[in-house]
Amino acid sequence: MQKRKQRELGGGADVEQKLSSSSRRAVVAAAMSPFRSSCGLLLGFTIFYIVYLLFGALVFSSIEGPEEERLRGEILFLKAEFANESCVNLTALENFLERVLTANKYGVSIVRNSSTASNWDLVSALFFANTLVTTVGYGHTTPLSDAGKAFSIVYALLGVPFTMLVLTACVQRLMYLLSYRPIGVFQQWTGWDPKTASIVHFVVLLLMVVLCFFVVPSVTFSAIEKSWSFLDAFYFCFISLCTIGLGDYVPGEQPGQKLRSIYKISVMVYLFLGLMIMVLVLRTFHKLADLHGLTSFFHLPHCEQEDENDKDPIVATDPEQPDVDKNASKPLDLGSQTSYSSINR
Repeated sequence: MQKRKQRELGGGADVEQKLSSSSRRAVVAAAMSPFRSSCGLLLGFTIFYIVYLLFGALVFSSIEGPEEERLRGEILFLKAEFANESCVNLTALENFLERVLTANKYGVSIVRNSSTASNWDLVSALFFANTLVTTVGYGHTTPLSDAGKAFSIVYALLGVPFTMLVLTACVQRLMYLLSYRPIGVFQQWTGWDPKTASIVHFVVLLLMVVLCFFVVPSVTFSAIEKSWSFLDAFYFCFISLCTIGLGDYVPGEQPGQKLRSIYKISVMVYLFLGLMIMVLVLRTFHKLADLHGLTSFFHLPHCEQEDENDKDPIVATDPEQPDVDKNASKPLDLGSQTSYSSINR
């Protein structure tokens, strides 16, 4: 009888253990479900973004490639005609220089070897599409035809907001790994308050960004681009990641560039990752400013003295209707806004 009771108690304990383990698995599965769906959505956005870039590259290449060949042929013919003249005419010289400068503005140069790759092959068009939707826009290569210009407008109109969406989605997931979690670790290890931990974290993050996305790429670019010094390469990185894109330095444009296609794609990846990190730094700085009260400090004060005419409602209200909650029409109190003092996660 006693053994039977022990078996029943043991069986009940096994059932409770099985139920508890199954409930734990259900809780873990429920917690992982939103994370998996979020990662799947981000992966879908990224794949669609790459497909969108490839689509733009194919369209730009098919539209602008023939136009570039036509312009290059005209310039070469004009060069040969100019060279065959026995004496140089001032009018012919000015016409020749004007056509050469116009062609050079569109990326067509007669100084280069004719075997040099086109400015509108697939990789070059992909690089142009990437600089277009990321708003870097070096301007070293621009559309020649009216169809290419019209397509650039439509392509950028859709591509720029989508690029910002993808960057924001990536930064939202990186904020926990590179901002919130390190600040929490600093607080646990050192016992600092959130403000001190956030300042130290931002300084460390800024140093790592400068090292990984400015110094190391500058050394790499100065080694690959023979005509670039370290300062030139650092200047290119800063101008590019700030989306200024002056276009005076563009990688992969020197004649005889080795592995030009791989080099161009690598620069595209660097630009996208660099822009994502820059957005991360700006967002972290915004959180830091909120935590230290700088955001509310720079808010404009509310104007207390209002014109009496401005207080009159635009639409007359029915006296029979109940009064609307007056708190809904009051301006937001800066002290009631969300604080980031709970940044230790």
